[in-house]
Amino acid sequence: MAYHYTECGLDNVYLENGFTVHKTAYGRGVSIDDTEALHKTIGEWIIALPKPLTGAELRFVRTELDMTQKDLGNILGTTEQTLRLWEKRRAKPIPSGPADRLLRAFYGEWLHGRGSVIQMTERLARQRHIKGAKGRLSKSPRGGWRLAEKIAA
Repeated sequence: MAYHYTECGLDNVYLENGFTVHKTAYGRGVSIDDTEALHKTIGEWIIALPKPLTGAELRFVRTELDMTQKDLGNILGTTEQTLRLWEKRRAKPIPSGPADRLLRAFYGEWLHGRGSVIQMTERLARQRHIKGAKGRLSKSPRGGWRLAEKIAA
């Protein structure tokens, strides 16, 4: 008998095994084996689905990342209020596009311990925005280009 694992915050997750049902003083109890690995597997499945993420899936991923709505909103380039609204509409897809794609890339890297997207997005979220910038580039004698000087406008 499959177990409907709603404790993860998603309505569509069922466990075939890896759980134990037991009686407690308060009624039926369920113990899940290795919830950390289970949640990583759920997360991998979610970001691989060929459909926009729903509000419930966004909340699951954000919770797994151990991030506040404000922090994740900064990384995705949106506000805490917007992220809260997306999560509140559990079954509705979040707006597909850059936020959806960036969240998938960010979470995928977090799952596998890599860091170029994570480092870039966290750095950009912490930075103050400038109104303009100029960059001087120079062609290398060996070929290719390099940034010779950064000039804040």
